[in-house]
Amino acid sequence: MTETEGKFDFAIDRGGTFTDVFARLPDGRERVLKLLSHDPQNYKDAPTEGIRRVLEEETGQAFPREQPVETSLIGWIRMGTTVATNALLERQGERTALLVTKGFKDLLHIGTQARPKLFDLEVAVPDVLYEEVIEVDERVVLRQDGCQLPRKEPKRIVTGSTGDSLEVWRELDMQRVEDDLRGVLSRGIHSLAVLLLHSYTWSAHEKAVGSLARRLGFTQVSLSSEVMPMVRAVPRGYTVCADAYLTPKIHCLSQPPVLPPPLSQLQTENKPVIGFDMGGTSTDVSRYAGHYEHVFEATTAGVTLQAPQLDINTVAAGGGSRLFFRSGMFVVGPESAGAHPGPACYRKGGPLTVTDANLALGRLLPSYFPRIFGPGEDEPLSSEETMEHFQQLTREINHFLYTNQSQSSANGSTHSNNSRVMSGKSEMSMEEVAMGFIRVANEAMCRPIRALTQAKGHDTSQHVLACFGGAGGQHACAIAQALGMKTVFIHKYSGVLSAYGLALADVVEEVQEPCSLQYNPRSFSELDHRVEQLTQRCTETLRDRGFSSSQITTEVFLHLRYEKTDCALMVTATGYPGNSRSCKSGDFRSAFTKRYLQEFGFTIPDRPIMVDDIRVRGSGKSGIKSVTNTKMGSGILKITKCYFEDGYLDTSVYLWEELPCDHNIPGPAIIIDKNSTILVEPSCVAHLTEGGDVCIAVGSDPHCLLGTELNTVQLSIFSHRFMSIAEQMGRVLQRTSISTNIKERLDFSCALFGPDGGLVSNAPHIPVHLGAMQETVQYQIKSIGSIIKEGDVILSNHPCAGGSHLPDLTVITPVFRSGVSGPVFFVASRGHHADIGGITPGSMPPHSTSLQQEGAVFTSFKLVTAGVFQEEAVTEALMAPAQYPDCSGTRNLHDNLSDLRAQVAANQRGSTLVGELIDSYGLAVVQAYMGYIQTNAELAVRDMLKEFARCRQKQTGSLEVEAEDFMDDGTPIRLRVQINENEGSAVFDFTGTGTEVWGNCNAPRAITFSALIYCLRCMVGQDIPLNQGCLTPIKVIIPSGSILQPSQNAAVVGGNVLTSQRVVDVIFRAFEVCSASQGCMNNVTFGSEGSGYYETVAGGAGAGPGWTGRSGVHSHMTNTRITDPEILEKRYPVVLEHFSLRPGSGGAGEYRGGDGVIRKLLFRNKVVLSVLTERRSTRPYGLHGNLSPMTSPMTFISMIMSV
Repeated sequence: MTETEGKFDFAIDRGGTFTDVFARLPDGRERVLKLLSHDPQNYKDAPTEGIRRVLEEETGQAFPREQPVETSLIGWIRMGTTVATNALLERQGERTALLVTKGFKDLLHIGTQARPKLFDLEVAVPDVLYEEVIEVDERVVLRQDGCQLPRKEPKRIVTGSTGDSLEVWRELDMQRVEDDLRGVLSRGIHSLAVLLLHSYTWSAHEKAVGSLARRLGFTQVSLSSEVMPMVRAVPRGYTVCADAYLTPKIHCLSQPPVLPPPLSQLQTENKPVIGFDMGGTSTDVSRYAGHYEHVFEATTAGVTLQAPQLDINTVAAGGGSRLFFRSGMFVVGPESAGAHPGPACYRKGGPLTVTDANLALGRLLPSYFPRIFGPGEDEPLSSEETMEHFQQLTREINHFLYTNQSQSSANGSTHSNNSRVMSGKSEMSMEEVAMGFIRVANEAMCRPIRALTQAKGHDTSQHVLACFGGAGGQHACAIAQALGMKTVFIHKYSGVLSAYGLALADVVEEVQEPCSLQYNPRSFSELDHRVEQLTQRCTETLRDRGFSSSQITTEVFLHLRYEKTDCALMVTATGYPGNSRSCKSGDFRSAFTKRYLQEFGFTIPDRPIMVDDIRVRGSGKSGIKSVTNTKMGSGILKITKCYFEDGYLDTSVYLWEELPCDHNIPGPAIIIDKNSTILVEPSCVAHLTEGGDVCIAVGSDPHCLLGTELNTVQLSIFSHRFMSIAEQMGRVLQRTSISTNIKERLDFSCALFGPDGGLVSNAPHIPVHLGAMQETVQYQIKSIGSIIKEGDVILSNHPCAGGSHLPDLTVITPVFRSGVSGPVFFVASRGHHADIGGITPGSMPPHSTSLQQEGAVFTSFKLVTAGVFQEEAVTEALMAPAQYPDCSGTRNLHDNLSDLRAQVAANQRGSTLVGELIDSYGLAVVQAYMGYIQTNAELAVRDMLKEFARCRQKQTGSLEVEAEDFMDDGTPIRLRVQINENEGSAVFDFTGTGTEVWGNCNAPRAITFSALIYCLRCMVGQDIPLNQGCLTPIKVIIPSGSILQPSQNAAVVGGNVLTSQRVVDVIFRAFEVCSASQGCMNNVTFGSEGSGYYETVAGGAGAGPGWTGRSGVHSHMTNTRITDPEILEKRYPVVLEHFSLRPGSGGAGEYRGGDGVIRKLLFRNKVVLSVLTERRSTRPYGLHGNLSPMTSPMTFISMIMSV
């Protein structure tokens, strides 16, 4: 697979819209071609047509379309395709059946049980890929020392490929399997996916099924143990289903992969590279720093696949992203105009998009675009339609600004926050509006770049921005300026870079097998032997594909993790040669500890390191080199007018193909080629390299000065910046934590607060934390604000101090600024700790009656004083519950301390980012926009309430709504809402709600505020900042001493997870938004004095007007993941016997509620079990004739204890 002499070589990237062709001609010249992937009027197959055109034009011979292409002229063809991705998106794969272990027929429907979009009440999850399920009555479990189950001896004991010992409890009934398979075949299904639990290590049952299925006539049989032999049944199941579903459509899903576009060749100045690929609908960013950064599990088209792939972050902002003005804020995407109708300028009645904004500003030149637009696809881009749309939008924006400024003046100080937001500019020009949307789109695209760099400890400014894709060149300079980057690199084939990358890329073969060894000297010989076998397999495969030994290189990876943790890293020992204390392939311990320290900020020296998988990657080097072409330039093509921050400027236009090497082009300028347009900003200088690429030196932005007066464009930009801070805090917390609860189940939230403790931005993590943390921060300001010093960090979880329940520990860090006496901001993180003591393991006792029984209590505890972590003091406090009868201190002190340090680290990251933002804009400006952002959320809620009031008044003549529901013990939760249509305000009155209860379903006041913010955000129905402004139009009345505002020492652990869900149901019932969901979180904890486990279990989501509720999903106030069945059984003394939906439990009606689930656990040792659950006696309500379910759309949890 090398460069061929005297032949045509082709590399083709077949996308959903366009097919890109790169051709190496016999004389060494290169050609590129772009054509539509689907053009049935002219040709049947785009790649074939591309090859035909090149051959015909270069040889002068005729190659008729109706005849096969003459292959004797072709050396090789490489083709990458999105056919598989498109088949997933469009669900156009092969009809497939899934064969799975009995009791798990709905395992892949439930998945992780988390919903993809937190505030969408219609839970839209792509459907599973199979249409039938066969349950096989077989069961294999891992052997566990000390198992106390009084069961019969297993039918046999086997050893898996990982070295684990397994017990076969139930053998396959091959006759029954054959009957079931014949039935599937008779219904026209010929593709089969097989997923049996623990087959990643012992595959005999899967192989027996596979042999039978092939003999019976299945044309495609995919076994999970062969497709991806990795522990975790759910992602392995998704992967094997995708293989069975797609392989018949593309002939072979497992063709040898090639490495992606050659970012390594774009690396300049020895700096790391950010790949920036801006498409029509979204933008992809990646990072290269001497090696490719891979992930081994990712989601495509809603399907989670276990396969090595580049770590790519995607944001829904591209050339086709739609433009909106909502409640005073410029919004770009995530909605896209798509290929049809496309942007307004495409002449097909489309909406305004980012492409239109560039056209309106003169950055796109219609005369240099092909005439392929309009109904007849024979017209140029339409500047007229774009301008007409922008003029209308500009009128709407100016009307909003004028109206609200007038209202602000008339109201005086009635709404102080409102008057602050309306003091800005009262009129904008059309160009300012278009420019504003471009700046907002740029900031949206900066967020994933920050996630790849800042959130992982890299300095963004020290990277080169490598831009490709047709639209990226128009935004590259501005994005680089915003991120402090000094260099933009645009390859000469940037418009077809994926095809070009295929030509230069290596062919890769990867083989992998699971493992369960500790990484220590006793296992080195076994690891070396297995690595040698995998290396031999890799090498032989590449030799069979035509590579010589000199072209083949191999690299060994071990999938390593610390014992009793879930976060494994795929580690290479490159740069860490083997020694006497390592295996022959390299010093993986040193490589792992360094990588772990870099990723997570700490190591665990006293923990054994486990090997989960062994992987060998073989690469066949292509040996193909790029050709440099010398050009003779013709200078400036023309001068045009482009709009920038300083208004319209004369802008030089150049044709890229006519520019000579070493030519310098000062901005402003436009460089055009057949497939892309590059905008060189005024403060930048472009230079053509010897290879014909464009390298842009990026100057600083001279317009960074900003005043405290409102700028509606900057409002949107600051919204992105504030949210980015909270998101990056969350990434740091997930990376640096150690517990399963935070790192894997993602049971945490991070937020930014103003100097008054008001919420500024809260990343959408866990809804029950949304409003509660604000109360916690404000409590600290009131109680100890005068003694908070720089270097202090506060720990709190008490309900009276804004806590939700005791396991949710909130860590608060004040942000100080030189010359300012008090904190200028606060950052905080709240994480659920698996155990903090109390009467039961897991600190979630179902029968607690006082706060002291639920674990350690912190009101205003200084976790860090003057920069010193108070380990001794916090340890003492965590062990303090042992002083109470029948209580214990924390049962997992090490994880508590590690996670608290992770929360401190996350806060420190947030504090640093706030400081950088202030450095860029000044404290007064940042705090001013903090207020504007809060007011924007307020306006969005007021608009929603006004619209609801208008509809309600028209339908009923009343502006009052009310609702009532009951806890299972009969305690009522009553709500009466009075709406003021003119102000867009409301009073939420919970008078009549039941009194504080003896049990633990009491909900601290902060819980109700969290539920309110969540419900308001859902009812607004669009992305708005999550902050205290949401509650500004709302007055809340909660009776003291009620279940929603209990006394100081009342038990509350159930209020956070049960009562919070009932409050949401009551609010939505009052507003008739949707039917009730399952109504609780189904909290299950079990453990002993040495360890514990905690999970929440999904149920059914409520139906709504026009949609059916999702089955087996978390709803409303939680969205945590559930542990994979194989991980659960591998690490805990339990067997999961059944996990599926409860058919028919969602009720009746035109739109039914979602079904609950059945989950049966068999414990292999004695444990203390706690279950907190609701809706067992009070059924969820239906709306508009939708009947309440005969049984609850809840989980049925069956626990079998060993005796």
